[in-house]
Amino acid sequence: MLHGLKYSENSLIVTVYTRKWGRQAYIVTISRSRKSTSKAGMLQPLFLLNFIAYQKETREVQRIKELKIQPVYQSIPFDIVKSTQAIFLAEILYKVLREQESSPDTYDFIQNALLFYDLKEAMSNFHLWFLLRLTSYVGILPDISRAGYENWFDIKKGAVVPHEPAHPLSINKEATEVLIQLSGLKINEIQQIKMKSTLRNYLTEKITEYYQHHFEHLGTLKSMKVLHEVFS
Repeated sequence: MLHGLKYSENSLIVTVYTRKWGRQAYIVTISRSRKSTSKAGMLQPLFLLNFIAYQKETREVQRIKELKIQPVYQSIPFDIVKSTQAIFLAEILYKVLREQESSPDTYDFIQNALLFYDLKEAMSNFHLWFLLRLTSYVGILPDISRAGYENWFDIKKGAVVPHEPAHPLSINKEATEVLIQLSGLKINEIQQIKMKSTLRNYLTEKITEYYQHHFEHLGTLKSMKVLHEVFS
């Protein structure tokens, strides 16, 4: 699930990224009964849902008939670092994944990364690694190969360059070096990168800036401030 909006006293409109239909909006009826399978508490950012829906191509908003969490997370909802990262990534995914068409590779990447992370200890750099990997699925993969003795990432060019760009849309040398290292790691190697919270927050802002450069509708992220506070 990417986003939820109250529609009426007992229903929500939720935006979900599905493997079969891509991005879809659904109406979910929220019952207050303990036996209900469609409780508001199930509908949290990046929760994995299994549901049966009345799916019609002519509708902009579909209706969910039955809903349950599957698989069930073991740690993400209960760990402040993981849950904050999930909220941040959900906000970006909600604004970036706009297509109502199937993209199994994108769906599988998101699901597999979340399921792996759920079983591991909290990783303060997980969201950075995730956003770097996501670029290849949303068509903005940057060139992060070394360009020279000194390396700066040029956000406009989407590439590492051997000198400081003349414009402000760039990432400094220290952060670019971390970016290069992080781009070569697998998900189980993320913890090899150690950095101070100030550098992590700077890199988070700059990677987000890179997304904003390519997706004009991304705008300001409300969850960025909370993410910074957690890592400060």
